[in-house]
Amino acid sequence: MAEAYSNFAAVYDALMDNIPYDAWADYLHGLLVEYDIASGILAELGCGTGNITERMADFGYDMIGIDNSPAMLDIANEKREQNHSSSLYLCQDMREFELYGTVAAIVSLCDSVNYITEPEELTHVFSLVNNYLDPDGLFIFDFHTEHYYRDVVAEATIAEDRDDISFIWDNYYDEEEAINELALSLFVKEPSDSDADDNLFRKYEELHVQKGYTLKQMKQMVADSGLTLLAAYDAFTHEPADEECERIYIIAKETRNKNSKKQYIQ
Repeated sequence: MAEAYSNFAAVYDALMDNIPYDAWADYLHGLLVEYDIASGILAELGCGTGNITERMADFGYDMIGIDNSPAMLDIANEKREQNHSSSLYLCQDMREFELYGTVAAIVSLCDSVNYITEPEELTHVFSLVNNYLDPDGLFIFDFHTEHYYRDVVAEATIAEDRDDISFIWDNYYDEEEAINELALSLFVKEPSDSDADDNLFRKYEELHVQKGYTLKQMKQMVADSGLTLLAAYDAFTHEPADEECERIYIIAKETRNKNSKKQYIQ
């Protein structure tokens, strides 16, 4: 996980300009409000460049963005300054994230949890979430399913050529392990001081590894972590999810257990 998005960070937003972040944030906000969380402190795991974080700050939440990529967080902090928000960005691995106290809700979007490829580690992440939520606090996350990796993008190659940026995504799917490896080749135009250098591009390469989970597996990990499952929706709808969905939203709530809750340090 540590190397993912290291070179991609500088051009991530340019290449992801097809993602309707406003609609995604509206959907997330609607889910939170349905469960009476219209304000308070929210933490986002895998916040990336802060696209969702800053939009949730605009809804009035006190945001904490957590990501393990310093390069992505540098861009997120630039957005925070431009947005004049009070968002706090922390460079942490979600597998061992720490907060100063409990929060009203924790969210994780853009299939960030799929980067946790060991079920035991993902269950531990969910346990940490349970520990850092206020009583009856909410956890909302999305994930790409095994069906998506196996039947939609497996062995697919996606390429796009733009004036300043080009990329090639090569997907390799291991059906036995339900692991999708995405080999990313980036070609980024270099700044130039002369016409002679106008067509100079630099190549960057990264490998992204994600695991496809079934809905059944995800429900079991939520239960094993101590959280209580409230709903599983086909993404961006309120339709019940099933194993044929490509992206699923899970809504779970904090459940008290023998572990003591963290208290805020005043």
